[in-house]
Amino acid sequence: MRLGLIGLDNTHADHAIRHLNAERALGDVRIVALCGGTAERTAQLSGQGGVEFGVDRPEDLIGRIDAAVVMDRDPALHRPHAEPLLKAGIPVFVDKPLAGSVADAEAILAAARTGGVPVTSSSALRWAVEALRARLDDLGELRSVVATGPVQRDSPYGGVAFYGVHAVEMALHLFEPPSGEPLISVLPGAVLATAQAGVTHATSQAGVAHETARAGVAHATAGAAHAVVNLVERDAEGAVPFTIQITGTRGVLAEPMTLGKDYTLPALRKFADMVETGKQPLEEAELLAPVRLMEAITRTLPA
Repeated sequence: MRLGLIGLDNTHADHAIRHLNAERALGDVRIVALCGGTAERTAQLSGQGGVEFGVDRPEDLIGRIDAAVVMDRDPALHRPHAEPLLKAGIPVFVDKPLAGSVADAEAILAAARTGGVPVTSSSALRWAVEALRARLDDLGELRSVVATGPVQRDSPYGGVAFYGVHAVEMALHLFEPPSGEPLISVLPGAVLATAQAGVTHATSQAGVAHETARAGVAHATAGAAHAVVNLVERDAEGAVPFTIQITGTRGVLAEPMTLGKDYTLPALRKFADMVETGKQPLEEAELLAPVRLMEAITRTLPA
């Protein structure tokens, strides 16, 4: 499987080259082309894994690769980099988040339908919490999922979404309301913000988000269950660790989510399996849900 890697400013690109080209962790799946980096960065990554060629535009990859990985730090670049390849019938993995807006995310999914190929996107934390599923039965009926993680409000790579999407995906991946309804159906479609006593509140029919000077919380409900995303501003001393807490009618499971050096590999493996089978690991609603919630949070907690 010959892959093109688009967006070289992310350290995830280094991990992808290491896993696929140097270590051959997925056998014959390897990156053969690079796109979107400076000459120096392209040369650096090529030297790490024997990449065959570089191109200036994603469109230049068409006909030369089997699938593509989009890894730009800035989610605003994800749609223009993924869309032409999907329309040309090339499967794509988009590193988190799928897009910087719901409109862009929907356009990416539409392009995949036009090209008749699968597409996926995920945070590494989504697959880290997946390992907890086997332990959830002992908790009884789900009542709440609380995901905590750091946020960098002034990030040049999408602001709140750059780090915030990790906690959002952690919460949504495990949140399965007892009603069986997908979370996407109860997320706020629009958020109205008002400022009172130094705290900003955003309310809608199904959710609430608010902020203090150093943290933000987003809350969505469905039936008897609720999901909470707790975003804590990074400071000069470091960042709060990613943590998940799941509460059921019979128990509570709380875990810090520690990531090892191979934390990006599960998402690459899911992607390779998707290309081989044609089956997306996440449905469209699951891909849109974090973008919808992240967009609502961003409106409420601007940089």
